[in-house]
Amino acid sequence: MGRKRNNGSIIVLTFFVLIIGVVIYLYNSQMFERKVPVVKIENDNGFWNLKSPLKLKITDDSGLKSYRVIIRTSKGDSEVSSSNLLTPSKDVSFEIKAPRKLYHLKDKDIKIIVQAQDISKWNFFNGNEIIKEFDFAIDKKKPYVNILANSYKISKGGSAVVIFKATDENIDDISIKTNYGKIFKPTPFYKEGYYISLLAWPVMQKNFRAEIHVSDLAGNKVKYYIPLYLKNKNYRVSKIKLSDKFLNGKIYDLASEFEETDGVDDKLEQFKIINEDVRAKNEELIHKLASKVPTEMINDFKIHKMYPLKNAKVVAYFGDHRLYYYKGKKVSESYHLGLDLASRAMAEIKPQNGGEVVYADFNGLYGNMPMIHHGLGLYTIYGHCSSLDVSQGDEVSPKQVIARTGKSGYAMGDHLHFGVLVQGVEVRPQEWMDKKWIKLNISDIIKLSKKMIDKE
Repeated sequence: MGRKRNNGSIIVLTFFVLIIGVVIYLYNSQMFERKVPVVKIENDNGFWNLKSPLKLKITDDSGLKSYRVIIRTSKGDSEVSSSNLLTPSKDVSFEIKAPRKLYHLKDKDIKIIVQAQDISKWNFFNGNEIIKEFDFAIDKKKPYVNILANSYKISKGGSAVVIFKATDENIDDISIKTNYGKIFKPTPFYKEGYYISLLAWPVMQKNFRAEIHVSDLAGNKVKYYIPLYLKNKNYRVSKIKLSDKFLNGKIYDLASEFEETDGVDDKLEQFKIINEDVRAKNEELIHKLASKVPTEMINDFKIHKMYPLKNAKVVAYFGDHRLYYYKGKKVSESYHLGLDLASRAMAEIKPQNGGEVVYADFNGLYGNMPMIHHGLGLYTIYGHCSSLDVSQGDEVSPKQVIARTGKSGYAMGDHLHFGVLVQGVEVRPQEWMDKKWIKLNISDIIKLSKKMIDKE
């Protein structure tokens, strides 16, 4: 009898263990997963203009069985999409488009309701279900944009300024887009709703076009063409013959300073790497630093004509397209994007405008190079210095000595490489060294705009 009872107990225990095992297996199996589907509207910021589609994405671990999307307004519910999936999918994406009958809707707020169910056997084989509501404020009004004033013209390689008004209850982005891909960021100016920006036409670009683009959180967009007269300017093309003396001298010395030429023994290849790869790296740093634009409102922008080196002679011009040849064969090329000035050895460099020193260190081909931000995204650089008298973060005053000329970096003799940049784009220093040009193209435009703003 004892054995029979023990055998019976073992059978019962085994049965219960088996049942528990089955329950645990089913509980943890993918077939009985318990997570509800995940519903996201990717461009959901709480605003909608009813015309720009909303991007909906529904995901689920086990796979979706069905979904339904409804727009709820004061006029009732409108189904915009629904589907019973013949083949379950773990990822469903599509655009929610408002029916045309809702375009004239006067509601200020609506709801989007998304219902989704998966193929899980959980919940007594009914699966997991989610019903998610999204609230949207309706905004169908485009932002307002109007140009107050801008420079009459812009020259190839040169600069200009534009001042405009842009208003909207829900502004998202204000930018100035160009035909060559550069985006200029305007700065709030004088009073709320007004903006100012310097513009630049790169010397390498054949044409120039700029438009103000304003968008709001609901997806309403407007663009406004900036009417600038375009003045073409021809820049010199220089054909430079490379000598063995130059390659075995200056280039040999420079090659020992840069990691890019490590292990490269061929002098011509060293030159090509230095002139192209090292130069690109140095200019990338300059462009990155000079692309920063203040976001705080400014009341004015005053700039004095620039002439950082007293009694200097121009020894190389801005915009020169340099083609390098060795034994009759073209081997490399580059653009000279500054103005080279020379006076006497180790001459004092005194900018006529104050500002913040954003860089003061060695920068490859530019040698020892201080860089100053004068406001509104206008920067100046001073290359090949023999010594530096400022440090990064310093605030310098007009006519303060910041450095002394030299021949550090890629320089054959003591001189100053003077560069001017507008939001990361090199421009003609000669314009900013011309008092009359500054008055007509920058100062007068700002003065006129402030008078117009005061009258509004």
